[in-house]
Amino acid sequence: MALVNPHGGGSLRPLLLEGEALIAELARASSLPKVKVGSREKGDIVMMGQGGFTPLDGFMSHADWQGVCDGMKMASGLFWPIPITLSTDQATADGIKVAGDVALIDPDDGSILATMKVTEKYSIDKAHECATVFKTTDLEHPGVKMVMEQGEVNLAGPIKVLSLGGFPETYGELLMSPKQTRALFESYGWSKVAAFQTRNPMHRSHEYLAKVAIETCDGVLIHSLLGNLKPGDIPADVRSEAIGTLIENYFVKKTVIQAGYPLDMRYAGPREALLHALFRQNYGCSHLIVGRDHAGVGSYYGPFDAHHIFDELPRGALETQALKIDWTFWCYKCGGMASARTCPHGEADRLLLSGTKLRKMLSEGGDVPAEFSRPEVLEVLRAYYASLAEHEKVEVKLSGHSAR
Repeated sequence: MALVNPHGGGSLRPLLLEGEALIAELARASSLPKVKVGSREKGDIVMMGQGGFTPLDGFMSHADWQGVCDGMKMASGLFWPIPITLSTDQATADGIKVAGDVALIDPDDGSILATMKVTEKYSIDKAHECATVFKTTDLEHPGVKMVMEQGEVNLAGPIKVLSLGGFPETYGELLMSPKQTRALFESYGWSKVAAFQTRNPMHRSHEYLAKVAIETCDGVLIHSLLGNLKPGDIPADVRSEAIGTLIENYFVKKTVIQAGYPLDMRYAGPREALLHALFRQNYGCSHLIVGRDHAGVGSYYGPFDAHHIFDELPRGALETQALKIDWTFWCYKCGGMASARTCPHGEADRLLLSGTKLRKMLSEGGDVPAEFSRPEVLEVLRAYYASLAEHEKVEVKLSGHSAR
């Protein structure tokens, strides 16, 4: 059997230029008006450069934005669950001509990430985007805060990507493009591949989810977010080392692949679960593991809202399907990991595991129950927390489903 098709049914569409085309565009870009992008937008540019957002050719128009907010469809009718937009301040926008080109500048080092032909300048109702995408306009929600603080004017148009923004230099082989993951899957003889999305080091519940998927699929892609997170989250290099340690010690060889992708978290819950499935389709994954409170934050979403939203999709919207898994926990009576579908015992016998709980225990120097995480993984994480200076420490608060 073949791997799933890229989203939209065509071929992968990486926007990164190479060779002479790259050299020529870099020379041209140096004289163009400059627009500094934000961290989220940088991740989106790098994702488009690698082909992870196939078949997008750039940032969305007003009609696309409206259609995605209101019905998860671009103006062309293509399914897309979250707006991929670029914003700037009014003064910068006033100096840009529609049909003109601009250079998009890396917020971290001032280098040129991409060029863009501006096809439209438009303003949006930010509160409407938040209400439709995040299901809240509460500024305490990190995704809402991000949208409300973005520039007053959106710029639309196709882009040519000139740089991957330092991600390859920082993360090396961990940063794999859809072309690379697909080639690796094919070399292993995989066609039914489940993606495991994570922004945390893997605890026992995560390990259990991945192993459930391995029982029914050819293999699992443990796909870790490399972009920005919220304060208190564990950085990607530490997370990668912890996951690598887990794979080495507790998984059969050639049943899992660890890779990373360059996006920031949006914390959009159910809608972000759909985006995660969409771009995993581009990476060649037929399934996305969706557990409790996927891509959620606080108590803004029900624990299984991300399960339900897949049931509401029109036929043909996505090839990649949700592999839905119920509450998972350590059951003392069962003597191992279980789920609400497989364990008949009550809450008194269950230890509910969450990445937030694990971070809180580690950040406070507390004891971590043996049932929570593998000792080799804890060793990596304890070393990280021990290395933090006092001003680098962030209080981890339990809220929503992680507080249970």
